[in-house]
Amino acid sequence: MNLIEEAKKQAEKLILDAYAAAAAQGELPEGAELKGTVEIPRDTANGDYAANHAMTGAKALRRAPRQIAETLIAHMDLGGSWYESVEAAGPGFLNFRLGQRWFSDVLANVAAEGADFGRTRDLAGQKIMVEFVSANPTGPMHMGNARGGVLGDALAEVLSRAGAEVWREFYVNDAGNQIEKFAVSIEARYAQLLQGEDAVPFPDDGYHGDDIRELAALFRQEKGDGWLEKPERERRDAMAAFGLAHNLPKMKADLERYGIRYDRWFSESDLHSSGFVADTAAELTKRGYTYEKDGALWLATSRILGEKLLASGKKPEDIEKLGLKDDVLRRANGFYTYFAADIAYHRDKLEKRGFDRAIDIWGADHHGHVARLKAALDALGLDGEHRLEIVLMQLVRLMRDGEVVRMSKRSGKTISLSNLLDEVPVDAARWFFNARAESQMDFDLDLAVRQDSDNPVYYVQYAHARICSMLSRLAEEGMAVPAAGEARTGLLTDPWERELIRGLAALPEEVRTAARDSNPNRIGGYATDLAARFHKFYTECRIRGAEKDVAQARLFLTFCTRQALENALSILGVTAPETMYHLERGNILTSDKIYNFIAP
Repeated sequence: MNLIEEAKKQAEKLILDAYAAAAAQGELPEGAELKGTVEIPRDTANGDYAANHAMTGAKALRRAPRQIAETLIAHMDLGGSWYESVEAAGPGFLNFRLGQRWFSDVLANVAAEGADFGRTRDLAGQKIMVEFVSANPTGPMHMGNARGGVLGDALAEVLSRAGAEVWREFYVNDAGNQIEKFAVSIEARYAQLLQGEDAVPFPDDGYHGDDIRELAALFRQEKGDGWLEKPERERRDAMAAFGLAHNLPKMKADLERYGIRYDRWFSESDLHSSGFVADTAAELTKRGYTYEKDGALWLATSRILGEKLLASGKKPEDIEKLGLKDDVLRRANGFYTYFAADIAYHRDKLEKRGFDRAIDIWGADHHGHVARLKAALDALGLDGEHRLEIVLMQLVRLMRDGEVVRMSKRSGKTISLSNLLDEVPVDAARWFFNARAESQMDFDLDLAVRQDSDNPVYYVQYAHARICSMLSRLAEEGMAVPAAGEARTGLLTDPWERELIRGLAALPEEVRTAARDSNPNRIGGYATDLAARFHKFYTECRIRGAEKDVAQARLFLTFCTRQALENALSILGVTAPETMYHLERGNILTSDKIYNFIAP
């Protein structure tokens, strides 16, 4: 349950009930539609929630906002609500202050929901596909794939916890030009093995990585030396199939090591072999959105986009300045383009498989493709503008010792996902890559492996381990965590106790907002903030030495904090350890050791 959202709804009802009572007594005009917002103010010194209904209703009620606010307060009954007081502030805000019952209910809610705390029903009934990584299977996955993997996986988890039915998918680009280039690259390295590197030129636009050399050597080892005598098409098809059969299992293994598992690996080649690409092009033709030119089949992309822009109020002369262009669907040689396959794939998602929404994680270099693809789906009657969402992620710079680690895809000198995970813990990689997609990020290798509070993932995990060790040690001393109904949580009135409880309550709201904005980075921010609140609470509010009922209540609050931290970390695919490794001490801190290390 989202008690932050429920408290907002309750404040709204209190306001509307007060208006009805005031209108019934003739103190405010009847029949007005009183609308406003209830928000958490930046400064909560004067209240936990602020409502602006008195100001937005001033015109309809023909009163000054401050007078309206005071009249509403005079007719407001807070009995049985979560609020202990309400007052008028500034030009007419209604400031509500929460009573102790709300804070106690938050803890009861955390304990009751346990591992499910943080889940909401905001997206219940929606069927959503998240497609992410979808790297070309022509070489190792790189840093961009590492970032896209975390963003997609964490977003899928956020959507699931917001109530949606979520499907994770990897689109395997195993057809088209990149596969032909892949085959030609293996072919050239294979020929060089037989005839010498100086005798066989390597294509300038080929794949230069050492992995291609390895594939050529493996092909020769398994298939023999006679393939240069075979027909070119047969040879290249065999080499492409061999390379894919080697690369795809490795990609799957690397991603599973990274904590990512898919519901399906969908092959582009299946779209072609099933005839669905041709069928999609035929459907666009049937709807009047294609034409023939120079032997090729074109999509009238400029017309589709132009019609959309006109409908949105753009002027024809402004649209003309955009230089919109049409797209080839089928080349003169009869082969369909990647764009045609992409349209068919998204038609398969939205029409054939019936997903309500499709979300793709793409590199920012694909931004020009977004409007074109949405326009094509609109032309198919699939409402691509609203049902397809593209999350564009910016580049990653790898840093070491304050310097950029230079990488070149052309020369093959890249740091692969596998290389990265050999050097950086999976938890750290997943945490750091879960940054806002629209921002270019610097991945600091030195910071990612540090084991101190400067490393945010270590800081949050340390808070969880600290709690686990404390609970374990106190249990050994006879102070077990009380049941929800036994803890006197009404005694938790210290400001630091309340701040920690407010932090706990925010998880469902953060999940709801992260799902709405497609921004799982919010969850990392939540976990960091909660860890900071706990550390401050632990310093200011002693458990040992406190009066028994207060100590029990604080113990229960600590237990609930552990649960919320674990839930937040699990959304990000990051572990919540019960013990931590401390670099300076050079040993595993068991429950006893970590307790002694952090105990006051």
